[in-house]
Amino acid sequence: MGPDGGRRAPTRDALRASALRMLALREHARDELERKLARPRGTWDAPDPGLLRQVLDELQAQGLLDEARFAQALARRVARRHGRARVLGELRRHGLDEALIERAAGEALGELEPESERALHLLLRHHPLPPADAAQRARQMRFLQARGFASDAIRAALRQRGTLVPDSDTRDDAGD
Repeated sequence: MGPDGGRRAPTRDALRASALRMLALREHARDELERKLARPRGTWDAPDPGLLRQVLDELQAQGLLDEARFAQALARRVARRHGRARVLGELRRHGLDEALIERAAGEALGELEPESERALHLLLRHHPLPPADAAQRARQMRFLQARGFASDAIRAALRQRGTLVPDSDTRDDAGD
């Protein structure tokens, strides 16, 4: 604290040290790290925005703050338990460049088994018993849909499990 007992703006070294501590725990997107460092906390007041940008620019130039590395790490972590839509949504939520998002998601999802198999594993883990009726089947489908799996992957997972899932495009027109 300052001599009058109030807060004071952090120094360049204090900002850098705080950023390095955060980066040591996990990768961060630049926007995310900037938001965290810009908040007043403890004995700190909000830092000078110009100084904060300078510190972040230095960290990027040194390769300590790397959005491509962040995107790959996030995409891999999310892709293990979620579908393509959720992976893309999580990456977009962090304000990353669209080309970087597509590349990171493509690499992460390409390293894994097909989406329908991941959906089946997740379904079996959270819903070990097949649905007894249409309401339970719908609940299980919503469960997978909320995790970003595509509808064709959901139907394939339920079919693989042995649960009868009628395709919405195949209709029996014999009764018309």
